[in-house]
Amino acid sequence: MENIQQQLSFLSPSLIEELLAHATICDFPKETQILRDEQYVKVLPIVLEGLVKVFSKFEEKELLLYYIQPKQSCIMSFSAALKNTPSKVFAITEEDSKILLIPVDKLPNWLKEFPSLNTLFYNQYDLRYSDLLDTIQHILIDKMDKRLFEYLKNKLLLTNNVSLKITHSQIANELGTAREVISRVLKKLESEKKIEQTANGIILHSGD
Repeated sequence: MENIQQQLSFLSPSLIEELLAHATICDFPKETQILRDEQYVKVLPIVLEGLVKVFSKFEEKELLLYYIQPKQSCIMSFSAALKNTPSKVFAITEEDSKILLIPVDKLPNWLKEFPSLNTLFYNQYDLRYSDLLDTIQHILIDKMDKRLFEYLKNKLLLTNNVSLKITHSQIANELGTAREVISRVLKKLESEKKIEQTANGIILHSGD
């Protein structure tokens, strides 16, 4: 319990007390879908450990919107919960994750009573707005080789790994493109000595 309180130390002590009394803490294995698109949001996540990726779906294509890191939540789920509308996104754990699940029926009163909860979601809105602008820039301006390389760097940084064990199809799904495109661009990056594809995964060369 003391460890959980430390993980929530960015919130006020009185709010932490309420969260521990009414919220649920769950462990989710890697690649677990914790939110479906078109699902009504009943609990709001705060990631304590691990990493969660949030996607949007456009017809048959998926696009990675942002990652939820420890001490962060999902602003899209927050919006859907307050409006009681179906979720426009879905979320999957990137790693084994420990997540605090806040019952949304508590939100209206807690938002009035605890300023630190408001601050959390104001900060999340600002962060995700910046993420959205970056994503739009990558899609509209950057060529796929630069976009893919930045994606690989970011994922390795977030997961704190030296190599990335991921299929070409998974990358394509997260970037909203075709597997054939990813395979072709990975070969290009490899020929430019920017990456190396090994049996242990994709490795980025130092200095890139």
